[in-house]
Amino acid sequence: MKSNKATLDYVNTHREIIQECQHGNRQAQFELYKHYNRAMFNVCLRMLGNEHDAEDILQVSFVQIFKKIDTFRFESAIGAWIKRIVVNNCINFHKKRKLQFSEWDAKIDPVDESSEPPVPDGLKVQQIKQAMTQLSDGYRTVFSLYAIEGYDHQEIANILGISEATSKSQYCRARKRLKEILQTQ
Repeated sequence: MKSNKATLDYVNTHREIIQECQHGNRQAQFELYKHYNRAMFNVCLRMLGNEHDAEDILQVSFVQIFKKIDTFRFESAIGAWIKRIVVNNCINFHKKRKLQFSEWDAKIDPVDESSEPPVPDGLKVQQIKQAMTQLSDGYRTVFSLYAIEGYDHQEIANILGISEATSKSQYCRARKRLKEILQTQ
């Protein structure tokens, strides 16, 4: 018996548009940009904290995407491939600005993520986004990578060149600071 359920094929999403982009079709590039620019701008804004830097990194990312589109082999979803480029560019932006993290000594002050109080209920997404802009660059970067983008602390440590304990402590501090900001609003 044949199932009527539609299956989602993320790997082949926008295949024709991508293939046209790989052949240098400007209209196809514009179509791909229209599909992903808003979501990727939001990624940049969450990680960088201000619209000007987010717009700059978004544009740099899409130029890079179209230069590298011929290397895309449909082994993953195009959205995941684009997002990885955008996230890497945000991280590189922070590295160029010499983003500072304070190393954490787990023996002196152990990190327990489960002990951090949750963010208050009933908040709107816009309130949380606004509060995130008030976090320091280090806190905002680790918080975005962990809580929103889904990286684990080991991956964040490798990406940012910090220890896993520092990633955990930055995340816990970011959550605590975010809660403080939201409670004062």
